[in-house]
Amino acid sequence: MSTIFGSIIGSSFSLITFMICLACALVCGIITCMAASYGTNATKSYRTSLLLIPMIVTTVILMVNGSIGTGIAVAGTFSLVKFRSIPGDARQIVSIFLAVASGLACACGYVALAILFTLIVAAVMCIIAGIPMADDRRLGLLIVAPESVNYMDSFNDLFEKYTKNHGLSRVRTTNMGSLYKLYYTVELKDGSQIKEFIDEIGRASCRE
Repeated sequence: MSTIFGSIIGSSFSLITFMICLACALVCGIITCMAASYGTNATKSYRTSLLLIPMIVTTVILMVNGSIGTGIAVAGTFSLVKFRSIPGDARQIVSIFLAVASGLACACGYVALAILFTLIVAAVMCIIAGIPMADDRRLGLLIVAPESVNYMDSFNDLFEKYTKNHGLSRVRTTNMGSLYKLYYTVELKDGSQIKEFIDEIGRASCRE
């Protein structure tokens, strides 16, 4: 068992070893991509990135091959990636870290360990994604209403009907003071009723 999870990189490095590490990195990328896309509308570019990141990291780390100077240069290059990326949610960040970690494991020759690690983390991600949580029903709500609307009372009945809890976080005026911008944080009782809730809020905000 220990032999299976050992490193395939010995004292000598060959093209066959490199291709095995690269193929393992591709498998890890596919698993990571499938787990990150489960239950979400991931873009094609994001899925492509998750597919390729393990292979790129594997190749770069194998090129470093113990050189301290090159390793510092590579670390500096990777640190610049965050400044060129669009901020994502926590799950996207975890997926990217998973892709990088699996690529590092493949670069060290631990191909079986890399695949097992990726499978375990991907399975946990999919399980968590399938569990309904309170955050799935929590959202920010912006209501634009004319100044004639008494926003302190006009929406109370709808909040009681559709939300578990709600709070008014900010009020601003716009259009020379003729409109209110109301910023709410709400937690819905049922996430499937969001369309009905938004429609009724829209009708209520137009009342004189």
